[in-house]
Order: sequence, then structure tokens, then C-alpha cells
Amino acid sequence: MRIGIDVGGTNTDAVLLDGRQVLASVKTSTTADVTSGIVAAIDGLQRQRAFDPAAVRAVMIGTTHFINALVEAHRLAPTAAVRLSLPAGASLPPMVDWPQRLVDAVSGRSYLVHGGHEFDGRHIAELDESELRKAADDMGAAGVRSVAITSVFSPVNAEFETRAAEIIAAQLPDVAISLSHEIGRIGLLERENATVINAALRELAAHIVDGLSASVTGAGITAPLYLSQNDGTLMDVDFARRYPVATFASGPTNSMRGAAVLSGLDTCAVVDVGGTTSDVGVLRQGFPREATTDVSVAGIRTNFRMPDVLSIGIGGGSRVRGNVTVGPDSVGYELTSKALVFGGDTLTATDIAVAAGRADIGDASLVSHLDKGLVRAALDKIAADVSDVVERMRTSAEPLPVVAVGGGSVLLPDELAGCGEVHRPENYAVANAIGAAIAQIGGEVDRVYVIEPGRREAVVEEAKQEAIDRAVAAGASPASVGIVDFDEVPIPYLPGNATRIRAKAVGDLQLGA
Repeated sequence: MRIGIDVGGTNTDAVLLDGRQVLASVKTSTTADVTSGIVAAIDGLQRQRAFDPAAVRAVMIGTTHFINALVEAHRLAPTAAVRLSLPAGASLPPMVDWPQRLVDAVSGRSYLVHGGHEFDGRHIAELDESELRKAADDMGAAGVRSVAITSVFSPVNAEFETRAAEIIAAQLPDVAISLSHEIGRIGLLERENATVINAALRELAAHIVDGLSASVTGAGITAPLYLSQNDGTLMDVDFARRYPVATFASGPTNSMRGAAVLSGLDTCAVVDVGGTTSDVGVLRQGFPREATTDVSVAGIRTNFRMPDVLSIGIGGGSRVRGNVTVGPDSVGYELTSKALVFGGDTLTATDIAVAAGRADIGDASLVSHLDKGLVRAALDKIAADVSDVVERMRTSAEPLPVVAVGGGSVLLPDELAGCGEVHRPENYAVANAIGAAIAQIGGEVDRVYVIEPGRREAVVEEAKQEAIDRAVAAGASPASVGIVDFDEVPIPYLPGNATRIRAKAVGDLQLGA
């Protein structure tokens, strides 16, 4: 058996699975500290379907802890950004495009050091170790607790980042270090931004992972704990401590993976209507389509792996106003105290769904007075806004099936204008938790290769094999691993047949490995 848990802004969903059969599912309110909500969800599963905690083989959790901390600029560690780029790459300093409140939140300090590579691995300049030691002394005096190291073209050659980490760790042994070639892609500023974000979250990650582990073991479960990544795969707790940024957008990703399993469709648009937002993404071969452009996170441009998702402020907790606007503001996890059907004084989308007979939640008599014209207009507004987002996600004229999941999907009609029938599979309300529970293990390579004449096939196979090896090293069963996504893009204007190759391998989790 497995337990899948997804922590959203409004609800914490949990499922108990035997294989792919859903034995029990619960939906509880997310708590301010989150972990007590997880304990309540596990208790709810036990009450619904008694199980032996020792029979649980794994627990998978998707959490919003880390993205929330960044958005709220809260509990971020004092962080330094070290860029290995001199004499080039000095015109735009690290964190130059960050909102000032986030720079202040991380007590941002930056250092430029000689080093870096050209696209083909040649040195821009030799690494100046004395500059690094001087920078490390300054960091120690300033109370820096986490360091992000970025070198020009380090995804091609990571030797300088690795050596810089050794030097800084020798002088500051208690400082957490994040390396950009392990986190972001080719673009320098965006990769650096992603690495600084990761570094700022490292301290919180250790605390949160320990809390999640305690909440699971407190329920008597000794099975390994995994966290959901933003590409639909899993990472173990040690990986999560080092790369908390990989959890960003894992909620929508879990919902999309769950939608694929529940609907049997591996290519479709998925509309996940939660309590606060509706997230729309596209599945290709059962995995979320990744964003091909830079992704802005809390106002910071980044280029690490993220699903291509559009979000709008429509959910079960969205406030509805008399001139028939729905959202974008929401009562969030206070839905059960503020919505009309629960005796509150705020008209929400959930009240509209109950008044229209689409949901049986709370006390329907408390919304019986709502004007039918208002109810119809609110539902039409929701349908039109969601339909527009689905259309924007399409990349071709080919019809794209629509699968609706999430507890708030009762707000959607059985047909969306221009999109056709809406599939609403069994257990749709907890698709996100199911997606977490059935997630697999992945490995990815994204690098610029110089391809010599006659060696293309060998280089491609080398990249694919490295992706497979990474998946196996992360805990995937070797016999189940296969390449699920592959891109090969020649880079013009650069000598030596420079080609960016991206290969992604995925396999089933090897329990007990």
C-alpha cells in the first residue's frame, strides 16, 4: 500500500492506494502549520479504511511550503551569490532583477570571481582561489548561512563550481552550498536566480522535511517518505533538503499525473479547480508539458524545470460579488467558516455550486435565497474564463480532450465552449493526492554538446544513457526505466556543431531499494 498526500492552499487531500486501487480518500482543511493537517489527513484515512501502518510501503507528499515561503518572503536564510565569470559577465550583478523586498529577505550579498567557461568548455579565465577565500571570509563575517555558486556555462563544464564549493566549504563548514549546474539550465542570469532561490530555502527545507517525517512517523508509519517534484516525479527526503526549489508547482503536476491515471488519457488538457485557483496544463505521453520559456517565480525570472501551467483565481473559495465577478481573491482555508453554506457571511463559488445543485456541501437552505440569475451568471463566468485559458494552452488546431479534476471542478459544466465534453473521472476530487501516490522516479540531462562529424548518434546515446543512469541512481527500478522526452536543438552561430540535448528518463519507484 501507498499513501499520497497533496497540501494545497485550501485543502489537504490524502489517498490510500493498493496498486492503483483507491482504498480510501479524505479531504481536510489545510492548517497554518501544514503538518498537523497532514496528521489529520492520515487519521482520516485510518478511520475510513483501517490499515496496518507497517503495511504502508511508501508515503508521497506534494507540498506548497517552499513556494509559499518565497512568495511571502518569510523564513529565508541569509544568502550570498558567487558568480565565476570575470573578466566577462560583470555588467549585470547577481540579483539585479529581483524585487527589493526579496533581496532584503535573503540579506542578499554578491561576489564576482575570475573563472567560467565558453560554450565548448574552454576556460574564460582560470579560477582565482584567493578571491574565493577572501569572499568566504567576508561571508563569514556577514553571517551568511547559505551560498549559491554559478559559473558561466557550468552545465557544459562544472569543474569550477565544484572546486569553488570545496574552497568555501573548507572555510565555512556549516554553510549550505547550492551549485547552479545541478539546478538550472543554460541561461546565466536565470540559472543563477534559480540557484539563489534554492540556497535561500535550504535552511527551511531541513526544518520542513524533518517536520513532515515526524508527522508520518507519528502515525506509526516507518515507510520511506518522498516529496513530489515539479516534473511529475519523486525525490527522497535527502534530495529535498538539497533541492527544495524542485517542489515548486508540484501541486498542479500531481493533479495532471492523477488525471492521466484516472481518465486513461495520456494527451489532454487538465483543469484542476482547487479552493483558491484553477490550474490548466497539458499532458503529453502522461507527463506535464514543460515550459519552454523562462518562468517567473515571485517576480524573479528563472529557467529551471517547471510545468507549462496557466493559473487563474477561480476556485471553490473564490469570492463572488454582485456585479458577477468571481475571484481572484479567495477565503482560502477559511472556507468552512466564511462561506454561506457553513454559516458564514461571504458569498463564495462553493455557495454558487450548492445553490445550483452541483454540490452537496454544508447547509443548502442557507443559499436558497440566492437569485437564480446571479447563480447562472456566476457559473457562466467561470466556464467562460476556464474555456479561454484552455484555448490559450492549445498549440495546434487538433482537438484536445479536457479532463476536470479537483474538488472545485463541480463548478464546470459538462461541456466547455470551443473545447467539447469535459471528462470528470472517478475520484476526481483527490486526483492530486493520487498523482503524488503513483508518481515515478526520473532523471534528466540538459546540456550543450559539441558534436564532431560522424558522432551524432554516439552523443545522443550517451545523453540518453546518462539520463537513465540518473533515474536509476535516484531509486528507479532499472528494468522499468525508459526515455519519455527528448529534444535536440542545434545552436546557430556557434562553431563546432554546438547542439543542446535534453533527455528525460522515468521509471517506477523501486520500493525497499
